[in-house]
Amino acid sequence: MAEIKADIALDHRLTIAEVTDISAQKPDPKIRVASLDIFRGLTVALMILVDDAGGEWPKIGHAPWNGCNLADFVMPFFLFIVGMAIPLAFKRITSRHHAVKRVIVRTLKLLFWGILLQGGFSHAPDKLTYGVDMKKIRWCGILQRIAFAYLVVALMEIFTKNKQTRELPPGWLSIYKLYSSQWLMGACILVIYLAVIYGTYVPHWQFTVNDRDSADYGKVFTVSTYSVAPATFPLIWITSWMVECAVRGKLDPPCNAVGFIDREILGINHMYQHPAWKRSEACTENSPYEGPFRTSAPSWCKAPFEPEGILSSISAVLSTIIGVHFGHVLVYMRGHAARLKHWIVMGFALLILGLVLHFTHAIPLNKQLYTFSYVCVTSGAAALVFSSIYALVDIWGWKCIFQPLAWIGMNAMLVYVMAAEGIFAGFINGWYYNDPHNTLIYWIQKHIFIGVWHSQRVGILLYVIFAEILFWGMVAGIFHRLEIYWKL
Repeated sequence: MAEIKADIALDHRLTIAEVTDISAQKPDPKIRVASLDIFRGLTVALMILVDDAGGEWPKIGHAPWNGCNLADFVMPFFLFIVGMAIPLAFKRITSRHHAVKRVIVRTLKLLFWGILLQGGFSHAPDKLTYGVDMKKIRWCGILQRIAFAYLVVALMEIFTKNKQTRELPPGWLSIYKLYSSQWLMGACILVIYLAVIYGTYVPHWQFTVNDRDSADYGKVFTVSTYSVAPATFPLIWITSWMVECAVRGKLDPPCNAVGFIDREILGINHMYQHPAWKRSEACTENSPYEGPFRTSAPSWCKAPFEPEGILSSISAVLSTIIGVHFGHVLVYMRGHAARLKHWIVMGFALLILGLVLHFTHAIPLNKQLYTFSYVCVTSGAAALVFSSIYALVDIWGWKCIFQPLAWIGMNAMLVYVMAAEGIFAGFINGWYYNDPHNTLIYWIQKHIFIGVWHSQRVGILLYVIFAEILFWGMVAGIFHRLEIYWKL
């Protein structure tokens, strides 16, 4: 992801000390930042875990609305990693024109793969069909958000980089002053986001249920607070709903500015049809599991919502800007101790700030809206996780125990497409015996994992860990040995 191996794994190099004193440092530009590969691989593995096991273990899946579960850390971790890689990739810029061209080309490649994989064309792994109605194509998605953040922050790095800066000036705040223009840009993004999300008037709106998998598909009626008006419509069956808002500054599911802007610009038919809020207590009695809607469920429960939409993607750039700062620390600070001290202090500061904003009810943690408290908590967590991996791997040399994650991190685009997006599983499911559900994957799940443990939940969890994550770690290792990498 930014390019999950491309600039996510841009040719990053780090000077690693060959002595036990972590404050000492001898420049060695040939040594790669192994911790960044492992952190990237860990994030891809988390994505596979929460996507494929989250249905059985909803507490690790996305929070229905406010809150932050394990799955909600995946996207900001990717954006943070993309940010860290940017200063390493553009450590030496010989030509701004060439650097800008490189960024634009990679951005276009990310957009292409994002629309192809998440726009609705691929129905893998469960449906053996391809194709999408252009009236309903989904324009936004994971790679598209990464492409946008990468484009903005990479261009910012290219045009604000001081070619004359070789050494970091003395002082604890010097690393912030060196790129003060980037922090100013981040502050402007935050102000714009807060002004729009709290200042935009959200009127009443209506939508049509055109999801063929919905239980409401095949009915025609309009719902509002005051009346239910059934109707008939020849041949084409549609369900139309009215959602009443007429408010400003709300952060609830139906009446927030994030959804309003996406509906106005993208069009409601081009938004994600299965938002996490459908698992909320207001929508289903099975919450946090998926299940049939309550008879008293509000109409917005059936509406689409874009979790990678326009306004939330603008806010998501902040995660990448914070990652860029951590990359600057790698480039300019020479001692392990100085780096770790800076990262850990900033990580805890961000984490505490985000939690205070959430628990004081000032700004709730919300991945769907990409709120500022969510930026702080997830960026702080990314900082602390990366610091831990850096200490274990790049300082103490415990790389071997994380080797499968390192291999995944070095070929992250391949593993993301084949495993996280289900392309390889869809290919395997295309070869079935007598019944489309009688495939090798279903047989392995049923007889080797679920049957042995006599538990659907445990069996699926172990299948994802061993038959998916570990399997793709080994495959990535073989590709690494053959020096084959998928780069954008």
